[in-house]
Amino acid sequence: MRITNNMITGNTKSNINGNKIFVDKYNTQMTTQKKISKASEDPVIAIRALRLGTSLSHINQYVDNNIPDAEAWLDVTYTALNNMYTLISDIRTQCVNGSTDTLSTDDRQTILKSLQSLSEQVYTEGNADYSGRTIFTGYRTSSNLTFDTDEADTTYQIEQSFSYQDLETKRYYTGDVEVPVTLGGACTTTVQEDSYDRIRLGYDSVSKVDAFSYSYYDENGKEQVIKQDVITFETEADWEADTGVKQVKPDQVVFIKETGEFIFGENVAQIMKSNHASVDVTYTKTGFDAGELRPEYYYNCTDKSDPYNQDNWVTYTKEDQQIFYTIAASTTLTVNTQASDVFDTSIQRDTKEMINIVQKSLNAEAKVEQIKQMMKEEKYSSPEDQEKLQTYLDAAQKELVYANDNLKKTYEQYITNFDNYMTQINTAITNVGSMQNRLSMTKNRVENQQMTIKELKSSNEDREISDILIDYTAAYNAYQASLTAAAKIGDQTLLNYL
Repeated sequence: MRITNNMITGNTKSNINGNKIFVDKYNTQMTTQKKISKASEDPVIAIRALRLGTSLSHINQYVDNNIPDAEAWLDVTYTALNNMYTLISDIRTQCVNGSTDTLSTDDRQTILKSLQSLSEQVYTEGNADYSGRTIFTGYRTSSNLTFDTDEADTTYQIEQSFSYQDLETKRYYTGDVEVPVTLGGACTTTVQEDSYDRIRLGYDSVSKVDAFSYSYYDENGKEQVIKQDVITFETEADWEADTGVKQVKPDQVVFIKETGEFIFGENVAQIMKSNHASVDVTYTKTGFDAGELRPEYYYNCTDKSDPYNQDNWVTYTKEDQQIFYTIAASTTLTVNTQASDVFDTSIQRDTKEMINIVQKSLNAEAKVEQIKQMMKEEKYSSPEDQEKLQTYLDAAQKELVYANDNLKKTYEQYITNFDNYMTQINTAITNVGSMQNRLSMTKNRVENQQMTIKELKSSNEDREISDILIDYTAAYNAYQASLTAAAKIGDQTLLNYL
C-alpha cells in the first residue's frame, strides 16, 4: 500500500488532535475533580449520578428539614404534656387534702386559693405552639385551643353524646341557713340532703336545650328511642323554689342551665343503666369565658354567633386530624396529639365544682361563727333570745356538717377522676416518647444511608487529584511527543533527493 505525504500529514494531525483531547479532558477533570462533564462522555456514570443525586436530595430533605421539624414538634408536645401532668397532680393533691376527716379554716382557705390559682391554668398548656402553629388543635394550627378573651356574644349549638356509664351520683342540699341581721328576721332552719344520678355537659351556663333523647336496644334487638321531656330551671335556687325542695320525681328529668346538669329520676336512671342506654343532647350556649375550651375541637357544633345571617354560620365536624411527617422513604410519623385525647372537658368543670364545695363549707362555718358571736352579745342575753339563737346555731351546725361531709366525699370521688385524667395524660406522654424513640432510630438509619449514598455518589463521579495528575502528565507528554514527531516528519521531502 502506497503511503503519501498527505496521508502522513492527516494521520499526524489526527494523532495530535487526539492527544489534545486527552489533555483537555484531564485538564477539565483537574479543575472539577469529576469523571465526566457531560453525559455523552460516559452514559453509565451519568445515569447512576442522576439516580444517586435524586436519592441524596430526598435524604437531605429528611435529615435537614423533616426530621428536625418532627423532633421539635414532639419536644414541644412532650414538655406541654408534662406540665399538664404536673398541674393535674397538684389538683389531685388538693383532693387528697380535702378528703381528710378534719379540716381547719386555714386548711380550707389554702385548698380554695390553690384550686382558684390552678383552675386559671388548667388548659393553658393546650395553647402550646411550635413555630406559630398550635400543636393540639389538629389541622387548625392557626387557632388556639381555648378562647383568648371573654366572648359574651359568641353562640354555639353543640351536639354531645353520652353513655349510661357517664351517669354519676351527686348530692344536692335543700335549705341553706340564712342568718338574720336581727332576731326579728326569719331564718331558714331546715337542711335536707338528696342524691340523684346526673350527667354533666361539657359546659355550664347553657342557654337552652334544643333536643334530648336516650336510646337502647330491646331484647328483640330493636332500637328504642325515648324523647324524654325535660324540666328546665335557670339555677338550683329556681329548682328548689319550684317545689320547696331539690327533688326529682322518679320519671322526671331536670336540667339546670347554670350548672349544665341533667338530673334523672330513679326510674329513668334505672332504665338507662339496665338497658345500657346512650344519650344524645343538642344544646345552645351563648357566652364563653377566657380559658374555656373551644367546642369545635371536641364536638360536632355550629358557630351561630351571627343570628341574622345564616350564611355566616360555620359548622364543625369532629374528626380524627392526624398530622404526618415523612421522615424516610415510605416512612411516615404522626407527630401531633389531639386535644380531645388529653385535655378532658371535665377537668375544669371538676375544679370549679371543687372550688364551690370548699366555698360552701367556708360559708357554713362563717354562719356558725356569726351566730356564736351573736349569742355572746349583751342584747341577746335573754333566755328567749338565746333559745332562738340556739335554734339557728343547730341549723347552721347541721349545714356545716353536711357541707364538710360533702367536701370529704366529693374530694374522695374526685381523686379517682383526677387519677383517670393523669392516666390519660400519662398515656399521651408515653405515646409521644415512643414516637421520639422511633424518630431517633429512623434518624440514625437515614443519616447512615445519607453517608452511604454520598460515598457511592463520590465514587461514581469524583476522581482523586493524584490520579488525575498522573493521567494528565502522561497525556501532556504524549501530546508534546506527537508535536515533536510531527516536526521531524516535515523535515524530509522528495525534493531533498532530486
